[in-house]
Amino acid sequence: MRFTPEEIAHAQSCVYAELPPTPQFAWPLLARRLGCRVWVKHENHTPTGAFKVRGGITYMAQLRREQPEVRHVISATRGNHGQSIGLAAARAGLRATIVVPHGNSVEKNAAMQALGVQLIEHGDDFQAAAEHAQALANDEGLHMIASFDRELVRGVCTYWVEFFEHAKRVGDVPAVVFVPLGMGSGFAAAAAARAHCGVDSRLVAVVSSHASAYLDSWRAGRVLTAAVSTRLADGMACRTPDAEALLILQREAEDVVAVDDDEVAHAMRMYFADTHNVAEGAGAAALAAAWQQRARWQGRSVGVTLSGGNVDTSVFADVLRGA
Repeated sequence: MRFTPEEIAHAQSCVYAELPPTPQFAWPLLARRLGCRVWVKHENHTPTGAFKVRGGITYMAQLRREQPEVRHVISATRGNHGQSIGLAAARAGLRATIVVPHGNSVEKNAAMQALGVQLIEHGDDFQAAAEHAQALANDEGLHMIASFDRELVRGVCTYWVEFFEHAKRVGDVPAVVFVPLGMGSGFAAAAAARAHCGVDSRLVAVVSSHASAYLDSWRAGRVLTAAVSTRLADGMACRTPDAEALLILQREAEDVVAVDDDEVAHAMRMYFADTHNVAEGAGAAALAAAWQQRARWQGRSVGVTLSGGNVDTSVFADVLRGA
């Protein structure tokens, strides 16, 4: 997936009308811990606490231009995508219905409802929620927004452009960048931004070992499904990969690595101890992978994204206690 300079510039104008660029820092304590300079892109500092909001903004702007008759959108989520759609829909004057699985994050559900979203609980995992959302879209004539879409990727790409352009300005382009993989918009955006900025950082996708569908599919060269059992990384709880996202992964990824819930919890604690930032499970997955792979990158610069900080209070308290 590629974007022209004009498409990137237009996405930036849409996004920056709603939020400023997010910071990135090379935290000294993380460097000492991992033995390499670690550049952290803080996508936890957005109006919804996660990177997804950028895609919602550009998607809704494109929708209003191309289909001004649409008044009601629907999608499925484990939380951050739903907040993105809710915020962008509200600012565009549209209604939004979001389907979540039963047992979804209580605080993410509350955040979506605070944005005016009509929340529906259905099914035991994201895939079941997505299928129900599509059925409702068909039955009620609503506009369905998938979790992987070119317009979503174009908006998300803006944060990776910020990341790589900053690295070029300071003369420290990371040798490798670890990117968490849910449905694929974040990884596709990183690949597009890498091409746009003309840098050669290797891209390593990170999945949950308790939701291995993309890793299994990447190895097999075809879409495979896998059961989901992660307790912490709900933003990576994918049962069935998107075929287009898988093609991008096969073409652009240096590697795909898996981190388990214990490694994710350790990364959440590292973020809090070393940077005093709160990371949700999926938001800490890139750092978990950098920690796992740290021996390979000693003395180099690596990039990670703290892609979201929306973790329920009780969950985070358990993580900090080591429970």
